[in-house]
Amino acid sequence: MTSPELTSRILAQIDEEALVSMACDVISISSPTGAEMEMARYMQSAFSEMGLEVTWQEVEEGRANVIGSWLGSGSGKSLMFNGHTDTSYRGDEPHLTGIGYKPHPVIQDGMVFGLGIYNMKGALVCYTHALKALQAAGLRLSGDLHIAAVAGEIEKSQWGEEFSGSQFRGYGAGTHYLVNHGFCPDMCILGEPTDMKLVLGHFGSLWARVTTRGPFMHTGFSSGRQEENSIHRMRAVLDRIAAWIPQWEELAAYGGKKAVVNLGCVRGGHPWRASRLPERCDAFLDIRVPPTIGMAEAQRHFRGVVSRIRSEYPEFGIECEFFVTAPGAEIDPGHELVSTIEACHSQVLGTPPERDTVIWSSDASVLTRYGIETINYGPSSGLRKADGEKVAIDTLLNVTRVYALVAAAICGAEAA
Repeated sequence: MTSPELTSRILAQIDEEALVSMACDVISISSPTGAEMEMARYMQSAFSEMGLEVTWQEVEEGRANVIGSWLGSGSGKSLMFNGHTDTSYRGDEPHLTGIGYKPHPVIQDGMVFGLGIYNMKGALVCYTHALKALQAAGLRLSGDLHIAAVAGEIEKSQWGEEFSGSQFRGYGAGTHYLVNHGFCPDMCILGEPTDMKLVLGHFGSLWARVTTRGPFMHTGFSSGRQEENSIHRMRAVLDRIAAWIPQWEELAAYGGKKAVVNLGCVRGGHPWRASRLPERCDAFLDIRVPPTIGMAEAQRHFRGVVSRIRSEYPEFGIECEFFVTAPGAEIDPGHELVSTIEACHSQVLGTPPERDTVIWSSDASVLTRYGIETINYGPSSGLRKADGEKVAIDTLLNVTRVYALVAAAICGAEAA
């Protein structure tokens, strides 16, 4: 661990006013999935001003990763802070009216409100100011310290021809590019909104489409044939799937949490042609899979469920397709990154952090597949509610302090 003298020097360099100012800056930059370029340019400028070695990765037109690296002497372990620049929403959704769902910062009651501050621009701010504090304290490192601002993490996916394009390419698109093109540190901290809990494991996602078919015919000729309607047929299929879900919840339980299966969308028919029986109905499911179950095994299990339903209703024309396979991730509780964060959190807040397992997914799904031990630990102040995204200023400051001390310990900081 870092000496008490260096610890005091580091913590004394964290500037609340500058931190809040950057938080407001990044909220003001609109960066929904597929349109992250302006946010990447902002981070590029910030890294350059800090004198970091800057790497620019154009993931695709209009989207880029940018990495700021503070290189050590080469004798220590490397640490990456990784955070996505895309936001969960665009900011113009009519059903999201709270001030925290807009790309306009508001400071109120010790909180910073604004789109992205929770998920997860707040972490990018904390990373940046943690590294600034190490520099201002006059330290040098043995290992390399990287901050990666990546595109395309939000849980979105292309499907078919209608839903295609960069705005649907999430689920680790930027981090996949990052690790495929030169950045494989020893370990990584993801500052997803964990309320400063240590998330040692999380579920992955398996997205499935189930389809039923039926005759396309005019309402006037459908007397006695309404049960052939593809939507009615889907109702029967979904009843069978609903009966299976509790079995999966128990079978795929992990870390004290039951698995979850969400019916995310049902599409059938033509709203401008309600006078026809629809020829097709699609249901889209998000099946959460723990890191202890492989994607192939989970697919095999669900295909078996669909196969049994198909044999019960052979005339339904049932189809099944998988279009997202993002595995779960976990880290050994005994890993040095876990113990280091716990020790530094305790230094800053006086008590150790809670440990947790979560059902949401993160880019740890990608990083751990490259042998990069990854943990989620980041700032948030409760779940999003009607007022939208927000994080307490005190939380941002405390997370920055912890990040700075963890980086100093992992990368081997000493006085220059």
